[in-house]
Amino acid sequence: MSTAKVIHRRKRTPGEICFNIINYSVFGLFTLICIFPFYYLIINTISANNLSANGLVNFYPKGIHFNNYIEILKLKGLSQAALISVLRTVIGTVLTVMVSAFLGFMFTQQKMWGRKFWYRFMIITMYFNAGLIPTFITIGLLLKLVNNFWVYIIPAIIQPFNVILVKTYLESLPSSIQEAAEIDGAGTLRIFFQVILPISGPILATIAIFSAVNQWNSFQDTLIYITDEKLHSLQYVLYKYINQANSLAMLIKNSTNLSNETMANLASQQTPTSVRMTVSVIVVIPILLVYPMFQRFFIKGIMIGSVKG
Repeated sequence: MSTAKVIHRRKRTPGEICFNIINYSVFGLFTLICIFPFYYLIINTISANNLSANGLVNFYPKGIHFNNYIEILKLKGLSQAALISVLRTVIGTVLTVMVSAFLGFMFTQQKMWGRKFWYRFMIITMYFNAGLIPTFITIGLLLKLVNNFWVYIIPAIIQPFNVILVKTYLESLPSSIQEAAEIDGAGTLRIFFQVILPISGPILATIAIFSAVNQWNSFQDTLIYITDEKLHSLQYVLYKYINQANSLAMLIKNSTNLSNETMANLASQQTPTSVRMTVSVIVVIPILLVYPMFQRFFIKGIMIGSVKG
């Protein structure tokens, strides 16, 4: 019998069993603490709104209905805002990943002109910020990006932290990979696209998660630079709805036929609480659906990119 099988079948000691029980219990409790807020939001959005408004829905849904989502999705401008958010997330993520990967690769090349200077120049931007007014002057007056879709994309393309992650990751790879390509006559761009990108999946997926989450959740750039309603992002529109939950609930209630004051009408009648919770779920669900697909790459990318060796 092999040593691996002997070790696998070895009887656990009482101390090991006790440790495993405590370990699983603590992490299980921590998992429940993390999950419960999302669960609480969801059960309140599908429960009777009069019960939810009074704080009577805590552990399981009561008077299940889906009218909250139907009414929120009917709000004016929501579909256009969702399209803007999807476009900025997809385009912004792709460009951020590609630029971060290329800069990280170039900063590992000894032949790059002024490599140390440009790398340090980029790092400085992580510690010093010009402030809101100079930034607005630069983006609005110099780059002419006010009321322009590209204001969502261009300022966020280069993120020093992402470049550092890629650079550290690439430095952890064997240098013989690039040397072999150079011996075969490959140039810088060919090495980057045909050699470096295919083996950088974990760190690129990590950057993609960071960028996608930031792009999807961002609304302050809309607040500062955009006045055209056609360019409003979903997050900004939902941000306005949350702040105007009382008036919005009244608007939805007035647009619904409530001629018969039945319990069913009261259960589905919009309240500020139902509006806030439904909007919050709509904001969170897309990221919750996307994140699990990248989780294994995310963990691997962070671990490998965190150690230079």
